[in-house]
Parts: sequence; structure tokens; C-alpha cells
Amino acid sequence: MTGLRLERRGEPSLAMMLLSPVIAVALMLAVSAAIFSLLGKDPAQALFVYFVEPLTQDWSLQELVVKAAPLVLIAVGLACCYLSNNWNIGAEGQYVIGGIAGGGVALLFQQTGSPLGVPAVILAGALGGALFALIPAVLKVRFGTNEILTSLMLVYIAEFLLDYLVRGPWRDPKALNFPQTVTFDVAIPILIEGSRVHLGALFALAAVALGTVLLSRTLKGFEIRVLGQAPRAALFAGFSPVRTTLFVFALSGALAGLAGVCEVAGSMNQLRPAISPGYGFAAIIVAFLGRLNPIGILFAGLLLALSYLGGENAQIMMKIPLNLTRVLQGLLLFFVLACDLLILYRVRVVRAARLAG
Repeated sequence: MTGLRLERRGEPSLAMMLLSPVIAVALMLAVSAAIFSLLGKDPAQALFVYFVEPLTQDWSLQELVVKAAPLVLIAVGLACCYLSNNWNIGAEGQYVIGGIAGGGVALLFQQTGSPLGVPAVILAGALGGALFALIPAVLKVRFGTNEILTSLMLVYIAEFLLDYLVRGPWRDPKALNFPQTVTFDVAIPILIEGSRVHLGALFALAAVALGTVLLSRTLKGFEIRVLGQAPRAALFAGFSPVRTTLFVFALSGALAGLAGVCEVAGSMNQLRPAISPGYGFAAIIVAFLGRLNPIGILFAGLLLALSYLGGENAQIMMKIPLNLTRVLQGLLLFFVLACDLLILYRVRVVRAARLAG
């Protein structure tokens, strides 16, 4: 009787580590072509509509930036968490809470004309996301709970809270019973006139720059990486796992909340029952596809944003279900993780006696 066993490689190939995202994307495209064929669509045309056509028009390039900004913001924060071996899976909930907090402040400043409105809305969104992210962090460091489960379950609490507010106390009485708030007077500035490209795009670039400096040039970044790679060595060096856990969760939540408030007060200008197409979960793919590196995350965010834009395009032009976009994103994550596994481990065929040992 024989079986398979994974054995860790002595020294992973640096070239393969760099090529892993490229291989994952190529495999995702190959499987996508097969799925399009099964749906009775021309694979070449479908791939063109998904991944090429959105790059050929000015308005779609602007929309690409709009969709990439929240993905990059959230993914930079998640990368800091994952590098420290803290698994924040609830960025979607922190994104929603950021939108709720910023939207609530926008309602407070409604028709006041105060110059403090925009800064207050942005600060409220980031602070709301940070505080919400600290819930699973505190539960982990205080009671040893699993942050994967707690952060994920909090997503549903955030979504139900949003649904309650827009259908109840915050509903616009003039909206003909539609679940939405009034249109905000306080709006995040638009960067390109006539488009939806707002200040969130600059926040995303700033997050990439600051994240790069934090992780590669500061003691805190070194602490984050050491705690993730060698926890015992970090303890001997005097680094605190508790403080680092709280820091990375707060940072991750703040960036997710910032992404949420930018979407609410920049793109939508009101709260609705659904303010996210799944950015918080897609950002997990962006973080890993970008190798947990802020600069890599910038390019990965553009790729995932392209999949959202292409999915909408394919639904209109080829009647391809919009939910297929999430299938393709899931395939991409699967291939990224599979490539990483095979880079770090080799598969051995072993006999029953060795399996028993």
C-alpha cells in the first residue's frame, strides 16, 4: 500500500516564489476558458471581454481605479495581520462598519456646510473599522479565542446592523419606502471631474507607500515579521505578541473602515443595504497574490478590480452570470495557495511502513 506525503523543501526557489502569482493567474485563465466553454460561450471572446476590453476605454480605466482602491487599502492592512500570524478574515465587516460610522457622521453634518464635515467623516470611518477589528483581537489576547471565527462572525453583525439602520431609523422618509438614507451633503472630493475617481485612490497609494516603509524600514515592521516567522525568537527579543496583535488588527480595521467610508461618501453618497460587492473577502486574494507585499498588492488589486469590471461587462454583453466572477476569484486564490504549497513542499510517494512511521 502506498500513499502521499508532503516533505518540506530545504531552500525554496526564489525564482519560483516570484513566478508563483504569474503561474496562478495563467492556471486561472486556463480553467476559466474551460468554464466558459461549458457554458456554451466562446472562451477567447469571454476572456477578451473579461480581461482586455475594460482596458480599452477611458471610462472603464477610471472605474478600474475606483474598484481597485478599496481592494488595495484593505489588502495592505490584511498583509500586516497575516505576516504577524494573525488571521483577520472579517475585513468585510470592518469595511461595512467604517461605512456606517462615516455615514452616520455625514448625516450629522447634513446641511451644515461645515468645513470639518469631510475630515470628520473620514476619521469616523477609519476609527469605526479599527474599533470593530479590535473586538476579535481583544478576544484572542484575553481569552485565547480563534480570531478566524470571531472576525468572520462579526461580518454578519455588521451587515445586519447596516440593514437595520437603512430600513429603520436612518431611512430617507422621501425615498418611497426604499431602504436607503438621504444623499449626503458631505462628499469625499472627486479627483477627476466627470468621473467617480475620488480621494480613496490617493489613500490607497499612500497605504502602499506607508505599508512598504513600515514593513521594510521600521522596528515595528521587523517585529511584525519576526512574530510571524519565529514567535519564540520574538519573545527572546522582547517583542510583545499582545501589543503586536492589537496593533495589526487596529491598522487592518482602520484601512478597511477607510475603504468603506470612501465607498459610501465618495462613490455612493448614501447608505444602502449592500455597500460592498465582497471587497473584504476579495482583498484576501489580493493580499496573497501580492505576496503580502504592499507594492505587489497594488498590482494584484488592479487585477482583481479588472475581474469585477470584466464580470459586469460579460454579464451585459454575453449574458454570463455575474456570480461567476467570484468563482474565478476563488480559483485564483486556490491556485496561488497551491503554487505556494508546492514551492515550500515536495510530494513524496511512500509505502505503508513509512506512512506508519
